[in-house]
Amino acid sequence: MDQPRYSAAWLSRWREEITDAVGAMVTTFEETHGYPPGRNEIRVADDDDRRAARETLGFEELRTFYASIGEVVLSDVGNGYFIHSARDVLDQLAEDGDVAIPDADDPLGVVIGSDGGGRVYVADWGGAIHRSRTAAVDEGQFDRVAEDLPEFLDLVRRSVTRFVETGETGYL
Repeated sequence: MDQPRYSAAWLSRWREEITDAVGAMVTTFEETHGYPPGRNEIRVADDDDRRAARETLGFEELRTFYASIGEVVLSDVGNGYFIHSARDVLDQLAEDGDVAIPDADDPLGVVIGSDGGGRVYVADWGGAIHRSRTAAVDEGQFDRVAEDLPEFLDLVRRSVTRFVETGETGYL
């Protein structure tokens, strides 16, 4: 994305680009796939989301994200991509504690998202994003998919665009 540094404006542009791509996909989805599309949206943060964002024990990029974006639900892009709400992230952290990521520079993190295939995306406390190899996060098998949240969000954007154009999701 040709945008200024990661900020609320960057996130707004990111959201617009994905929303436009998904809008194009949804118009022909049923004709192409034989069933109606599910929920595909990037919800703007509301006051409750922003309150939860202030409670998030993450790094600044994560707080910035949750102050602007409430939730990402892309049910029909590949197996689906989901970035959970700040409240859901906090609730899971309170219930399950930190996720151990043995090979990460910062070996602890929090689940921020998932795909429809059972894998989860974990932000380590240093800011890198990791994807589980299986649905079981307690096995400690992760691959680093992005050095930071903006890189991860750009991968999501590119995966959505690629899926709309070719039917393939790419790396994520």
